Amino acid sequence: MATRLHHQKTTEKVVARQTTEEKLVWYSLVFTYVFFSLGGTYVIGCVIGWLIFGVAMLRYYIQGRPVNGCIPLLVWVWIAFMFVMLIALWVAHANYSLGTGKTIKSSIGWMKGWALLALFPLLGALCSIRPQIIIRACCIVSAHSILFALLGFVLAKVGFSGQIFLSPLKAIGGPGADFFNVSLFSINPETGSPRWRFFGPWAPSAGLLSCVYLVICSQEANKFWRNMGILGAVVMCYFCQSRAGMVIFVFLIPLLVLDKEMTNPKLWIISTLVICAILLLGEPIIQQILHTYEEIKQARPKSTQVRAALEDIALQRWESEAPFWGHGIVEAGPKSVEFMPIGSHHSWLGLLFVKGIVGFFALLIPMLMTGFYLLIEAPHSKTARVALLLFIILVCYSFTENLEILTYLFWPALIWIGMALNPMKRHLLETEETPYASN
Repeated sequence: MATRLHHQKTTEKVVARQTTEEKLVWYSLVFTYVFFSLGGTYVIGCVIGWLIFGVAMLRYYIQGRPVNGCIPLLVWVWIAFMFVMLIALWVAHANYSLGTGKTIKSSIGWMKGWALLALFPLLGALCSIRPQIIIRACCIVSAHSILFALLGFVLAKVGFSGQIFLSPLKAIGGPGADFFNVSLFSINPETGSPRWRFFGPWAPSAGLLSCVYLVICSQEANKFWRNMGILGAVVMCYFCQSRAGMVIFVFLIPLLVLDKEMTNPKLWIISTLVICAILLLGEPIIQQILHTYEEIKQARPKSTQVRAALEDIALQRWESEAPFWGHGIVEAGPKSVEFMPIGSHHSWLGLLFVKGIVGFFALLIPMLMTGFYLLIEAPHSKTARVALLLFIILVCYSFTENLEILTYLFWPALIWIGMALNPMKRHLLETEETPYASN
């Protein structure tokens, strides 16, 4: 009993915020639903990274480089290729004579999207931010999601529409009104039932968040907060009704259960035997998977048709009109796809349409390199294993969402990945007397 109390006190001491960077991370996460109630989630998510970066540069100027803080080669790769995204944007704007105003606006959009894919891993690798801070803050946000869902469920039963107001912060500018709309839930037009988006712009984004929070919250050392965080992730996944979210969520559970065994060579032997069995029995297994996939798609047939049409339009117009540098800006589709942006719901097709083959490879190359590195380091490092799971989530969702638009939501995962890319910081985190996870 005394040992348990000592462990809890030590854990709480570790979670105490020690630096300005950690305080910025903590409060921007813990007050997520406060910001959401004001329609400011998008603004905070886009600004916080640059604010932490400014503090880090000031600290670097005054105190010098932090201990074990460095910029790994892979982070430099991300920085370089995200600048390639900016160059592709400028060239496409010049090719289509879109004007200085649109070019400036799109460049600011780059700072709030693609640039953050490099900025947050940079902060994770360089800054004095510990995983304990991110873990506990995510558990608190996840617990708040339970209360949010319960409130919405009760009000839905009494006939409330779910919509509250459109925040005046929309005047600042952003991808669309959805990012500033404050609501408890929305109504699914195909089923007529309520569907929760929590603090995301739309329901499928909450599916992405549920998967990210499941992985991060499962690392919490305090049993109460770990259980609350995981329960909150389950609630988010269930109430958002995201097909992709549910599939990925279920896929993550055995990986988290087997996390402690990832360093065991027997696991690799068993995995090899399973893979061989799948190859021998491949056809019936694949047929069953395809059948299940079709059933999932038919859960919302209209949505599936719109997504397929958007993909076809993006591919056709990219190939015939702007194969190399893309169109430079997002365009609304025809009435057949409900005027939704061409290339939306798909990072890769969206890249081909907006930034051409140049933008496509500007994302593909750093993602391949990062995935390969984390796969190599995962058996030897818990931080890398968690980062690999988070990276897998982002890869999976790149085929159903535009990642750059949602970076302002899943940035804790990017900071964690940045920590894993810095071997010196990773070693320090895993040799501390108080680990950031109890498993």
